[in-house]
Amino acid sequence: MLDEPIASLDPLARREFLQILMEATAEQELSVLMSSHLVADLERVADYLIVLVGSRVQIAGEVDSLLATHHLITGPRRDAAALPASQHVITESHTDRQSTFVVRSDEPVVDPSWSASQIDLEDLVLAYMGQARDGGPGLTDQVGTKVLEEKR
Repeated sequence: MLDEPIASLDPLARREFLQILMEATAEQELSVLMSSHLVADLERVADYLIVLVGSRVQIAGEVDSLLATHHLITGPRRDAAALPASQHVITESHTDRQSTFVVRSDEPVVDPSWSASQIDLEDLVLAYMGQARDGGPGLTDQVGTKVLEEKR
């Protein structure tokens, strides 16, 4: 179990540490539980993610599955309630003419008036942290900040 092991390292040292850690987990068939706020550095090595905010789990699951089911959609200004029921809104922002949503959906976004793209792990984490800050419900009571299990 590692708590912020790369927080004080420079970018090159972080990369080298993560490489050595990945090699050790593969060679020795280890699981590593890591708490970190440096999500961008961990995106290429994490295979499971738990995001906790205010001692509540906001989302948990395999990274590949989470990234495959979350989309950034942008299009003409629209109220979140007007989106299909299959698109669970995580965050939203609006201008006078445009709306942008991070949505979770097992189905592809097929509305031709919307531009849809996948999000990266950091954007996923920030979306759920923002939702929690704005009063969104957590999934369960836990303690921590962000916990990542490293790929073997």
